Amino acid sequence: QVQLVESGGGLVQAGGSLKLSCAASGDTFSNYVVGWFRRAPGKEREFVAHIGWYGSRTYYADSVKGRCTISRDNAKNTAYLQMNSLKPEDTAVYYCALGARPTATPRNYDYWGQGTQVTVSS
Repeated sequence: QVQLVESGGGLVQAGGSLKLSCAASGDTFSNYVVGWFRRAPGKEREFVAHIGWYGSRTYYADSVKGRCTISRDNAKNTAYLQMNSLKPEDTAVYYCALGARPTATPRNYDYWGQGTQVTVSS
């Protein structure tokens, strides 16, 4: 059974940075695409970014493009989301997920972590 554990969230001032991590176990990490999603209070779950099996292809939501960088280290079974120039509207619970193909659609991902809270103060 695949397990995902996110970490790295916290409270940061607007303009600051955070780096989220997603540690995977239970299967061959490189078999999966990694997606990051977020859910703000009272809102639907929102796609943030995804990265291909070996990290060569990435894709970002317009809302984070230019401010976030997704990466992965298959040797460490870990994916990352570097977030810079954070805004209050980035406040949400951030989730990583593993899926069979790169997509922005949450239902296409098979495994999910428990999430890590990111709060950006103005």
